[in-house]
Amino acid sequence: MGSYIMMIAAVVVAFVIAYLIVKFLPLKLRPVASIVLLILAGFLVYKIYDGIMKPINFDKKKVTKYSEVIKNLKIIRDAEIAYKEVNGNYTKDRAALIRFIDTAQFAITESRDTVIRVNEGTRWQPLWIDKEKRVIDTTGYEPVLKSFENKDYKNMFKVPGLEGKEFELEIGMVEKVQGLEVPVFEARIDKASILKGMDISLVKQEKEAIATDQVKGEYVSVGSLSEVTTGGNWPPSYDKNDRAKENDK
Repeated sequence: MGSYIMMIAAVVVAFVIAYLIVKFLPLKLRPVASIVLLILAGFLVYKIYDGIMKPINFDKKKVTKYSEVIKNLKIIRDAEIAYKEVNGNYTKDRAALIRFIDTAQFAITESRDTVIRVNEGTRWQPLWIDKEKRVIDTTGYEPVLKSFENKDYKNMFKVPGLEGKEFELEIGMVEKVQGLEVPVFEARIDKASILKGMDISLVKQEKEAIATDQVKGEYVSVGSLSEVTTGGNWPPSYDKNDRAKENDK
């Protein structure tokens, strides 16, 4: 919108100046005015071009930066989900989570249906009935590390492009239904940190993003401390590489 306003303003200014030159400027001074107008026109063209390209370039750089950040957030998410599968809860202990990936194992289970005899009567007057029961057997174990092959999980807490900066990581409990609380986690980083050094006004707009094709809100995050989810707040476009890899398998 700002670029369009600038273009309209430039046209109006150019028209006014041209009118003043024709109306009031002596003939001998018009060559000088022409040079000044050419310089002014060049400057206005540059400003208009810059106004159009600035948000375009901002979006390109933003997507590149976000993609690297989201890559690490996905590893954190996968690690937390694996940890909960084995331990029943999440953890905010970074060292423990890395150690878990290095040493823990998933139980490989197999379910089967079997028939058991159940006494529906009493001890003195038994009434034996056959009932089906689902039995889950542990058939072996698989290292958690296998699920993290080719993933830089040892550096997953570091924010790419920000030396010494790590993601915020918190855990909590949320009431899923009345009387039932379940564990949750959230890992996040402020957008302003990721976009540091870029146009301040565009960064401010980015932190207010709410569109479905944008990373919503002030943070790039995965999980939530207010609702039961392990999803990220980024749009599906950031997951297209993951879907392509799954299709190749």
